[in-house]
Amino acid sequence: MEATACPVACPPASPAVAPVRPAAPAELTEALLRQFDAPGPRYTSYPTADRFGSAFGPGDAATALDALAASDPAMAQPVSVYVHIPFCEQLCYYCACNKIITKHHERAAEYLDHLEIELGLVGARIGHGRPVSQLHFGGGSPTFLSDDELARVMAALRGVFTLQPDAEVSIEVDPRTVTAARLAHFRTLGFNRLSFGVQDFDADVQQAVHRVQSLDMVRGLMVAARELGYVSINADLIYGLPRQTPESFTRTIAQMVELRPDRLAMYAYAHLPTRFKPQRRIHDAELPPPGDRIAMLGGALAALQTSGYDYIGMDHFALPDDALAVAKREGRLHRNFQGYSTQSDRDLVALGVSSIGQVAGQFYQNDKTLPGYYEALQAGRLPVVRGYATTADDRLRREVIMAVMCQGRVDYAAVEARHGIDFAATFATELAELQAMAGAGLVRLQPQGLEVTAAGWYLVRAIAMVFDRHLRASQDRARFSKVV
Repeated sequence: MEATACPVACPPASPAVAPVRPAAPAELTEALLRQFDAPGPRYTSYPTADRFGSAFGPGDAATALDALAASDPAMAQPVSVYVHIPFCEQLCYYCACNKIITKHHERAAEYLDHLEIELGLVGARIGHGRPVSQLHFGGGSPTFLSDDELARVMAALRGVFTLQPDAEVSIEVDPRTVTAARLAHFRTLGFNRLSFGVQDFDADVQQAVHRVQSLDMVRGLMVAARELGYVSINADLIYGLPRQTPESFTRTIAQMVELRPDRLAMYAYAHLPTRFKPQRRIHDAELPPPGDRIAMLGGALAALQTSGYDYIGMDHFALPDDALAVAKREGRLHRNFQGYSTQSDRDLVALGVSSIGQVAGQFYQNDKTLPGYYEALQAGRLPVVRGYATTADDRLRREVIMAVMCQGRVDYAAVEARHGIDFAATFATELAELQAMAGAGLVRLQPQGLEVTAAGWYLVRAIAMVFDRHLRASQDRARFSKVV
């Protein structure tokens, strides 16, 4: 399950400040939830993708790619690459991703033909052989592709880019579509990281969301992945799904702890049926009430930490020796559209239908439909339909928001030095608004900076939202999920 956004870096944390640990479940009360649990972005980018506009088109994206080439003619700086594979065999009712449900695997060949055209257009502008430090396949279900088709895509990518020896090469895996033999094949192609979409192990919940996969199936694949030498194994869970209860989710967490993935992402289900048609098959009456959602989140936080996982932030956990946990301890944590990451603020080249890239300070998004994507490429132009050129104010606010999201603190002097501002004067309105959160014990406001408290980590998105100029200007938050 992939969420399109763009990578953004978080400023280094002060080494003198210890990471903030989350609160005990009792510290998030119903009263706090009612006061601050408003809809808002997840901040996998800033500005968020809903701010992109159609005035930004393929010509602007081409100019951005040219600027990348001109700024680094020796191609010394590595980039990140994202490849979107939109196909899935079955519909998961909770899904908000850009996907195409089909059992006709022959459709993949036409898609890969056009993906190679796009690769050629990009390579012609940024040059061939540019190093890649991070390559991620998302979807949809990338494992919809056959082994030969995945080999074809990897060969095409290597024809344009050079994967660094220590590059993170990851793929999202639907456990229902792979075997141990397929995982072995992925290793020969260069993949060294896997992300398994699990969501929940409870059979009743799986039936309600139309995604049935057994614990034994996932266990067998994780065991095989370890034997094959994958560097990191991630698993995704979702809380707030229909028919979930605090008791059932506690069992799922215990089962996941037994499997011991290196990383775990635990997302809050965002029920937005007016935006995402598949969610209309979910019955509102079967969704857990807010109190149960809080209990699921709090119980999972406590259980995972008791079981040895480090809390990375918001929805991510990792074992202490995983690179993500090490980055958190060393103040090198970043956030991009896969969530928390060890990657710095690299240019992102995005390929495939609906994918979003960030190059030379410009965001761009490809056409969300296959016909539009194909038509643009057949005409020899980049399939970009919208985008956004960041301003100095955007870059300033991005740094503050990502410092909140990644490190849980903002050092005023460091921000002032990098951007030439007076923090208190520039953010007078925001600091005044934060007083209510400080009074509620969610954030500490000090002369030298602000710090998210243990209880505040539950509502860290709400704290970050205070600095979002675009959200403040529009006040249109219906498109977003609530923060808990």
